[in-house]
Amino acid sequence: MATDLDIARAARLLPIQEIAARAGIPETALEPYGRHKAKVGLDFVAEQERMSAPRGALVLVTGISPTAAGEGKTTTTIGLGDALNSLGTKAMIALREPSLGPCFGVKGGATGGGRAQVAPMEEINLHFTGDFHAITSANNLLAAMVDNHLYWGNELGLDARRISWRRALDMNDRALRSINAALGGVPNGFPREDGFDITVASEVMAVFCLSKDLAELQQRLGRIIVGQTRDGRNVTAHDLKADGAMAALLRDALAPNLVQTLEGSPALVHGGPFANIAHGCNSVIATRLALRLADVVVTEAGFGADLGAEKFLDIKCRSAGLAPSACVVVATARALKMHGGVAKSALGAEDVAAVTRGAANLRRHVQNMQKFGLPVVVALNRFTSDTDAEIAAVQAAVRPLGVEAILCTHWADGAAGAADLARAVQALIAGGTASFEPLYNDHMSLQGKIETVAREIYHAASVSVPPPVAARLRRFEEQGFGHVPVCIAKTQYSFSADPALMGAPEGHVLPLREVRLSAGAGFVVAICGEIMTMPGLPRRPAAEGIGLDAEGRIEGLF
Repeated sequence: MATDLDIARAARLLPIQEIAARAGIPETALEPYGRHKAKVGLDFVAEQERMSAPRGALVLVTGISPTAAGEGKTTTTIGLGDALNSLGTKAMIALREPSLGPCFGVKGGATGGGRAQVAPMEEINLHFTGDFHAITSANNLLAAMVDNHLYWGNELGLDARRISWRRALDMNDRALRSINAALGGVPNGFPREDGFDITVASEVMAVFCLSKDLAELQQRLGRIIVGQTRDGRNVTAHDLKADGAMAALLRDALAPNLVQTLEGSPALVHGGPFANIAHGCNSVIATRLALRLADVVVTEAGFGADLGAEKFLDIKCRSAGLAPSACVVVATARALKMHGGVAKSALGAEDVAAVTRGAANLRRHVQNMQKFGLPVVVALNRFTSDTDAEIAAVQAAVRPLGVEAILCTHWADGAAGAADLARAVQALIAGGTASFEPLYNDHMSLQGKIETVAREIYHAASVSVPPPVAARLRRFEEQGFGHVPVCIAKTQYSFSADPALMGAPEGHVLPLREVRLSAGAGFVVAICGEIMTMPGLPRRPAAEGIGLDAEGRIEGLF
């Protein structure tokens, strides 16, 4: 069977100028990076913001809680965009950029699969246009300026014990989670404890993705809090005079990236926070541009709907003034069997009872999206081992919710395999029943917001908040940050904080371990359970299978 990489290489890509023309972007607005990818100039983006109101309907693609069986959320986003275009609807796709951590770890790349991919696959999955390198550099410039300020007299009175800013690297590396920095004597500065987060979990990534233009980017960067003085006063990047240089590093990166699907649909791939430890959505600037150029914009939020979709709706939509018209929840019969208790090694055998048990996870996610006032359709990705009885069981499970489960084969068949899904999405948009509302209001306390998400989305009985964490939340509110949304970091594999609790657990306790204020991004990060903001590599990392062939071509990416 042909691999995703084989299929991507066999495709004949169009010059990026032709893809831009399909999207209504003039060649003069492009900054090409080779033949098949380009940045869309910020002058053109600003012109669109000034001259036109958003015209497109926004469609959110999310999924069930992920399993080792795979669900195909990005593949569905791409297949749906291609199918809408094939049916005569002018559609664009808005996706996140892949991180090197999963590429070399266990998950692989993030460009879709089969006949539903964005391309050029190898370039997007690796260095692409350098955006993540710029974000990493801006993050670490600020870290360097913090330690430099301490070294040269500490005019601001930073307490070295209260520095919260961490370094970043776009790679899974557990050895860097907690480190001692500035060792080696007087010439190297003041020794202190430090650590690294993966770039996609950094506040700079969040600032980058939530900023509408360069001016807002620098303002948000300036508001980043790096630590406190001995008397508890916050010290910001602006206080360190670092925000200007950080914005300069990010200037070119902030321009959205234009690529294409294998069927020639335009796709903006820009920004890339994880959804389990960050807010999980592509950039606001790319989404808003797409909404001005297309009739329908299909975007994706990371991991299950309890993570990426909740954050998309409660953080990104709140910040950017977006209101989705429809939601697609992606599932597979194989994944539902795993949620129903079947081991991965036994997924090939028909097990309707397990599908029915596991469908509780799907129903929970569908109902959660309906709580936001969104009409929902289920995209059921078909595998060759799926039986008619298993498919019927999934469809029967969601029918009482007033939701269709549409069978999809876009991995094998491209746009044609998602045509029925596209028609269902068109019908939801035309129905005009969306009445989007965030889950909680700005005036609720920070702990109340966390408890609301835990109760309404995770079905937790309560949240365990240690006294020091509760005190930090109160301190954030006293400092004027009580109005911001919350970004909950927890395992992606379960509604609970325990990855082993699959299906649709309820009545569990959400253990709140730590809270961090991201003043530049404009939210509070609530870290739950054993989740780490710097992942580690698995026992057999994907990097072991990646290399170059005799012709210098990359092998092993998936």
